Amino acid sequence: MNFWIEDGGIKLNTQLELPENQNGNVPLLILIHGLTGHMEEPHLIALKDALVNEGFGVLRAEMYGHGRSGGRFFDHDLYRWIDNVLAVIDYARKIEGVSDLYLAGHSQGGLTVMMAAGMKREQLKGLIALSPAVMIPDDARNGILLEHTFDKDLVPESIQLDEDHVLSGNYLRIAQSIYPEQVAPNYKGPVLVIQGEADETVPGKVAEDAAKLYEHSELVIIPGDTHCYDYHCDEMVSAAVTWLKKQRDNA
Repeated sequence: MNFWIEDGGIKLNTQLELPENQNGNVPLLILIHGLTGHMEEPHLIALKDALVNEGFGVLRAEMYGHGRSGGRFFDHDLYRWIDNVLAVIDYARKIEGVSDLYLAGHSQGGLTVMMAAGMKREQLKGLIALSPAVMIPDDARNGILLEHTFDKDLVPESIQLDEDHVLSGNYLRIAQSIYPEQVAPNYKGPVLVIQGEADETVPGKVAEDAAKLYEHSELVIIPGDTHCYDYHCDEMVSAAVTWLKKQRDNA
């Protein structure tokens, strides 16, 4: 079922899928894509399909400036994304037939859900960070965004990510003001971090440090895999589904 969630006058493209023949309330995973991404990426679809088959509902939402959601990519920033995820959580809590809520995000979405979980800590039963780009804020304070460099003290008015994507300098300014290590640990529930060993975007140490922010975390490293799990997506899916089933059964 496709629909829109409105947040601050912006419509977020959203899709909800529930298991067939559901008996009573079902656990629901909110799933968020990464920078320049969208909800139809193969690794997200694979995870969604496996979870629905295991009796979970999955709510995918596209963030500001991405996919079919409103707003320009140029104008998006981490504040907007965090607010988007908070709005999606608020919506999900009102869905009839849904019980426990879980939250997951990939890359920049992983950073975003870590921040959002620290703010909505009492409303979530579990958190999954897939290749979480937790280094974005600290890198921005050092004049780095992915493979690009800039003057951290004289932030440019825009930065070209690739041939198709340009970001406002305000993205960089806002990133410089965010401190995941101060907010993310407010979430005290179970956390799973999944990282590809050959990730070309998020260094392995970033994922290790992300897992260390939490009291109850597990870190799964997938040998030889990339940022979007291009080679061993089944292993990422298996790790996430196994972990979520364990949380559900122990609830």
